[in-house]
Amino acid sequence: MAVGTLIKELRRARGWSQGRLASEVNDAFGTGLGREYVSRWERCSVVPGPYYLRCLSAVLDVPLSVLEGEVKRRTFISDVAATAIAPVVASDLLSAGFAARLRGSPTIEAWEETLGTYGTDYMSMGAADIQRRVSGELVLVQQQLDEPMLWSVASRLMTLYAKTFPGSDGSKAVAWYRTAAEAADQSGDRQARVWVRGRAAIALGYEGASLGVADALADQAIAISGDQPSLGLLNAVMGKAHAAAIRGDRKTALALATQGRRIFDTVGSYEQTSDYAVPWWRMNVFLSLLLARLGDEKGAVEAQESARLELPVTLPRFATHLELHRGLMLARAGDKAGGASYAQAAMDALPPEKHSLTLRMLMDEITA
Repeated sequence: MAVGTLIKELRRARGWSQGRLASEVNDAFGTGLGREYVSRWERCSVVPGPYYLRCLSAVLDVPLSVLEGEVKRRTFISDVAATAIAPVVASDLLSAGFAARLRGSPTIEAWEETLGTYGTDYMSMGAADIQRRVSGELVLVQQQLDEPMLWSVASRLMTLYAKTFPGSDGSKAVAWYRTAAEAADQSGDRQARVWVRGRAAIALGYEGASLGVADALADQAIAISGDQPSLGLLNAVMGKAHAAAIRGDRKTALALATQGRRIFDTVGSYEQTSDYAVPWWRMNVFLSLLLARLGDEKGAVEAQESARLELPVTLPRFATHLELHRGLMLARAGDKAGGASYAQAAMDALPPEKHSLTLRMLMDEITA
């Protein structure tokens, strides 16, 4: 979460307008802060300097550790989130859960529609926004688990929720992926059992995180699938391919990529902008990174160009993925500084609110 986004959440949690926050800072410190500057912070067009971070920590009642010496952005975010946001979110979740119980629970059809909406929103929204919304849905669906098909809904929500925890909290992502797999098993829905495991495998493999877990979940998905091709199976196979590439097992990675292409030919999606879909452009995003990791420059560039032909303009984050793949190619070819510079320029060109934790992990892989 960007500092500006966090400031906005803290302000809203107190029921303050931007003008009220500016007034609180001015009254406490005698500054000339205006509402417009608060707006610029919250839009992430300007980052507050150390002095204003100290002012904000005081008027928003955040920990004293934020006031220490050289205040780092990451410290500010983690300290404030732990002390100020969590109680607000917990309160909202409790309220939503009881309100839903009083109103009556959503039908399975309504849940499927909700899942479809999240699948679309995930492609363009930030992880923090998705995480807050899905946590509320999990509280609601938890009250309906006497119906087997609601376990299927819960498992898919859990998988999406897990996707918001990569990087610095990978253990939490893995725990949620495993819980999602167990929930899908409770549903008896083979398609859900395969999909949640496959989605976890491609997420972890693409990010280069918890490769042993990625392999295990992918193997489970493949075993459950049998001979039946599906998007879940496609994700599982491509997740294993990325894990093999990162380990340096080129032969296995290429064999799995070929298998993935065959599955895609059968089950590829027409839907273009959902996390539950794998259209041609997204398949090429998978291949682009895989081939970049393997040092196949020609194949990676072909995949990137194919992806760009059909990539919706409404999904700039995925165009940035492709640019980072090129940065990785440069770094692997020996130009480490040039690759890192190229990738950072692509990150800087993407609005901060569009950044994802997966992009940051790819950036770390390039700079490493």
